[in-house]
Amino acid sequence: MATHNEKGRVGESMACDYLREKGYAILETNWRYGKLEADIIAYTDDIIVFVEVKTRSNNTFGEPETFVDKAKQRAYVRLANHYITEKKRTEEARFDIIAITTDGTTTTLNHFPNAFTVIDALSKTTHINV
Repeated sequence: MATHNEKGRVGESMACDYLREKGYAILETNWRYGKLEADIIAYTDDIIVFVEVKTRSNNTFGEPETFVDKAKQRAYVRLANHYITEKKRTEEARFDIIAITTDGTTTTLNHFPNAFTVIDALSKTTHINV
């Protein structure tokens, strides 16, 4: 497995542990719809939470959360619509980002609940509520 893929899987595992500690139930990990993939689908307070996990070794090129661009947001909205329809879920949905920076010695995890909305994803301007 490529180093970046391995780092991503480690980050996703850390994010799942973090969410469980916060009382979230993990419904799915790496759930796929066609070529789209949700890193984590969780449940808390009657809300289905679609979580994109971004893991980086450093912030040289920007904070990890800033890499969830409009295309990724739109993909998550399509994926969420399919998941909710397929699973016959009726709860409200939310889109979170968990940004992890780890250099092997120090790890920082930032959780951004409601990082973007459907309106954000479908609008023409770029905006992430972090």
